[in-house]
Amino acid sequence: MLIEHHQAAPGVTLLTLNRPPANALSPDLLAALDEAVKKVADDGTRAAVLTGRPGMFSAGLDVPLLLTLDEAAMLDFWKIFFGVLRTLALSPVPVGVAISGHCPAGGTVLSIFADYRVAAAGEFKLGLNEVEVGLPMPPVVFHAFRRLIGARAAEQYAVAGSLIPPDEALACGLVDAVVQPDDVVDYAVARARKLAALPAGALLATRGLARADLAALFNGLDDEAYAYMNHVWFGEETRAAMSALVARLAERKKQRA
Repeated sequence: MLIEHHQAAPGVTLLTLNRPPANALSPDLLAALDEAVKKVADDGTRAAVLTGRPGMFSAGLDVPLLLTLDEAAMLDFWKIFFGVLRTLALSPVPVGVAISGHCPAGGTVLSIFADYRVAAAGEFKLGLNEVEVGLPMPPVVFHAFRRLIGARAAEQYAVAGSLIPPDEALACGLVDAVVQPDDVVDYAVARARKLAALPAGALLATRGLARADLAALFNGLDDEAYAYMNHVWFGEETRAAMSALVARLAERKKQRA
């Protein structure tokens, strides 16, 4: 099961990414996550929390797998990926994220469309390093990032492709709390319980108002936007940067063996 479901508290569902070893974002994992988030909105859940395994929320896109896809399959991937972001942004029930460890690139992207983020303290890295690996920041992602941390900080971090530790993420507003790793899920669930206890109608209406700008970001996503992402992905610069990344990861794995 790619997404584990667990009732963490009355009215609160815990969704756990379960694609070892690093919860890398593949088409099947993202499709399962999209289905899971939509399901909790229909099964009586009043709030949800998304988390990963201890030490690793998600390593981001499954680059080795995605590099094997042809253009048609990659186009489908972009539609699935941005569809999940839209589902998180527009979920009628609050979705928090318990960032249980490392959360680079696509992992951070998932989190910025949720209602709140609680990060585990430690030698972990978060952030959007798309530029470093040859991808321009998609406008939908950049605007959501800027919404959290402000225009100047978003420019500095996004342009540099910076990955930052949890304490810095807290200081700039990328996460809302940093707690000990053993407490990260409980802390996120406790916040979800408070939201779940609020009058549902008032909560839904006010969240809709507060998050209308997020919803609006997806209005410009059309076939042309997906085609542009594909054009970039199959461009020489991006393929070279991605292939170099895969080589570095393989070398690190070899050194650990």
